[in-house]
Amino acid sequence: MSSPDLAPEGETPGSADTLPAVAPRLRALRRRAALTLESAARAAGLSPAHLSRLETGQRQPSLPMLLALARIYGTTVSELLGETVADRDAVVRATDMEPSAAGGWTYWQAGAAGRGMQALRVHVPYGSQGDIVRVHPGEEWLYVLKGRLRLRLGDATHRLAPGDSAHFDSLTPHRIAAQDEGGVELLFVHTLLQSPTATLCLGHTPGETS
Repeated sequence: MSSPDLAPEGETPGSADTLPAVAPRLRALRRRAALTLESAARAAGLSPAHLSRLETGQRQPSLPMLLALARIYGTTVSELLGETVADRDAVVRATDMEPSAAGGWTYWQAGAAGRGMQALRVHVPYGSQGDIVRVHPGEEWLYVLKGRLRLRLGDATHRLAPGDSAHFDSLTPHRIAAQDEGGVELLFVHTLLQSPTATLCLGHTPGETS
């Protein structure tokens, strides 16, 4: 016999005023992320009808569901709950950009944290992770500053020189590799706000290396 306290699909039992302000934010943040009800529900493992009930306050999401929706919408649970976020500087000074390393790549944060896009300056060494295939939600834009880049998008291979750029859907299987021994330096913008930068550089999927 099922218990009346058990709620399906990540909802929390209780009255509709448990989290009174969450419902309108769920809808607003989904729209800000340019996601339809159907696509957002699919990404969260919900039915569109259930997500609609969450957005209208007929059901209350559990914490795991809030975490999942925050990731999908490129935000934080704090924003979903309406907590105040400290003001963020619009300008990032070169002297404040501390280099970090991940998987052989070196990157510098070129944008403020907590935004809908993440901007990086990236150095990709020659021979580093050219066999890693990446597939993830979002969009990416890159601009070659120095060196030459080999970009694999699906079945097509593109070679980019300084001044060239690319803008693509990240669900397209893609690989990034330096074509020259000196490596390649890029400006890189992506929409994965909640994904650590290292996840773009780390991980291994066997595949072709050239």
